[in-house]
Amino acid sequence: MYTLTYESTAVKTLTSAEMESLLEKARTHNKSENITGCLIYYKGKFVQLLEGDKKKVQELYDRIVEDPRHKKVTLFSEDEIANRTFPNWGMAYYPMDDEHPNKYELEQFKRNLILLSDLIEPTNLTAKHFWIKTKTMIAEPPK
Repeated sequence: MYTLTYESTAVKTLTSAEMESLLEKARTHNKSENITGCLIYYKGKFVQLLEGDKKKVQELYDRIVEDPRHKKVTLFSEDEIANRTFPNWGMAYYPMDDEHPNKYELEQFKRNLILLSDLIEPTNLTAKHFWIKTKTMIAEPPK
């Protein structure tokens, strides 16, 4: 089994509806390919960990690199792994109200994400890098 994690920047800020559409397609595809992972989208940036069969994960990553909705796609870690970090996850997402963002809900979500990162024991270097990058990204205050 194989895992990788990358970061990228959205070409344009995604609305909640666009993000939900992207996630629905990703969840359907990833389930059919037995790919799991975690996707974080914050302030126009993505950090994602993918895990599964090496060929399938690499093919998905290649499609992401070519996806016109992303720019600056950077692979920053990859590993051969024995066990998944996110065995039961499709893609996690917290919907934000585009018109009326709730500062308190966002802060609670960020605290929960940090707590989750502290509770999950990374079993490989790629998962450790994913959580470090996630914590760094969400530490930036919203505009």
